Amino acid sequence: MNQFIFPFTLAFTALSILGAFLAPQNGLTNLALLVSVGLVSLGKLPTAWRSGLLAVLALALTILLRLNPNDKLAFYGLLGVLVAAFLLPNLSKLIRIALALAILFIAVPIAGLTNSFLFELGIQIGIFAALALGLNVVVGQAGLLDLGFAAFFAIGAYTWGIFGSPQAAQFIPGYPAEGLPGNYLYLFMALAVITAAITGVLIGLPALRLRGDYLAIVTLGLGEVVRVFANNLDKPLNITNGPQGITPVNRPDVGPLAEFLRAIGAERLYGRPIDEPIAYSFFFYLLVLVVIGIVVLVNIRLANSRFGRAWVAIREDEIAAKAMGIPLLPTKLLAFATGAAFSGAMGAVFAAKQTFVSPESFTLQASINILAFVILGGMGSIGGAVVGAAAVTVLNIGILKDFSDLLNTWRQTGVTILGYNMANLPPQLNPAKYERLVFGLILILMMIFRPEGLIPEQRHRAELQEARQEAKEGGGK
Repeated sequence: MNQFIFPFTLAFTALSILGAFLAPQNGLTNLALLVSVGLVSLGKLPTAWRSGLLAVLALALTILLRLNPNDKLAFYGLLGVLVAAFLLPNLSKLIRIALALAILFIAVPIAGLTNSFLFELGIQIGIFAALALGLNVVVGQAGLLDLGFAAFFAIGAYTWGIFGSPQAAQFIPGYPAEGLPGNYLYLFMALAVITAAITGVLIGLPALRLRGDYLAIVTLGLGEVVRVFANNLDKPLNITNGPQGITPVNRPDVGPLAEFLRAIGAERLYGRPIDEPIAYSFFFYLLVLVVIGIVVLVNIRLANSRFGRAWVAIREDEIAAKAMGIPLLPTKLLAFATGAAFSGAMGAVFAAKQTFVSPESFTLQASINILAFVILGGMGSIGGAVVGAAAVTVLNIGILKDFSDLLNTWRQTGVTILGYNMANLPPQLNPAKYERLVFGLILILMMIFRPEGLIPEQRHRAELQEARQEAKEGGGK
């Protein structure tokens, strides 16, 4: 069987590239590419062939996106190649990094400069991935259940939202009427990290003396306290503008980036002007990539440090960790502050990107969503947190919305499928409105069939395999 996989996959890839030139709109081309990705993910090919084939797939999908930037299926295929590059065994670190950089910094921008939706989707994935990585430190590595994590996201957003807008002039005499210029965002990202980390310590001091469900309840309450404060700090001093939110929040100047794109011939290449909206989409896409790269590197270093080992020890057995001399409260506070810092940095980026900050963005539902990203990807797993955030974001923003649009098209055209006229399809059947239901079903299925998550931490994977083996041996007796 193995000797047929490589020729079969190579043939599919060749046909896909040919089809991309002949008929870029053809869905069968996309299907062939995705089948190829699936075959590669089996991990049956020799390492050298697998690496080369992943590169060819990335190139083919990039060609598809260049010819048809609205081809979302090709974009999802690129994400699949990116995930496969980090999941498949025996690939060198250099190949993994090279594929990731090529896809993120070459393939996506090639299509994104024509279809800014790809940038928007990438920005959303990056923001949620950073939040998931922050909570992964707290929940996944240190084992501290935090149900109010969105509070730190709010702290970061309001740190820039207040001072990077006309809002601060309402309570600070002599403050610039339009707020600080957008280029101060970089400084305030650092301040947001510090502010969120300090807030994490202040919240953690009373909360982290508790454990288990009690800790979860307290963090839930403290997270809501931050949101309620933001909702009511419009009197007697109007600091947050209350439920009306803060707008406009200033953005950095993207003039130099737009000039650079024009200088390299982007306007001639894409046949459209590089206007301000597309320049801002590209700018925030790059900024989010840089931030997420820093967050991932810090996560990796911390996981392999003595602090990371101390967090795991506390997660596995708090009493034993204390007996071994690990200071519980300071170590827990460090985990809380670290996760909060990641969230705060991305909060400042979020405020500038949206140009609007409102308490409604930081509800309990937001905290639950971030926790779900971590659980879906695999608690304690750095790659799992990123993949979990990406999977849910693509599902909510991309797949369900596209499926709803497809059903609406079928209703309007009256297509008949299996003898049923789709014009009679109830208008209430709108998958985009049932994203919580779909996501809940996915989580239930994950807990039943793969409780360790999509990309489990090595320790969790080993423990679950051992438990399953013991269950089998016990059942056979």
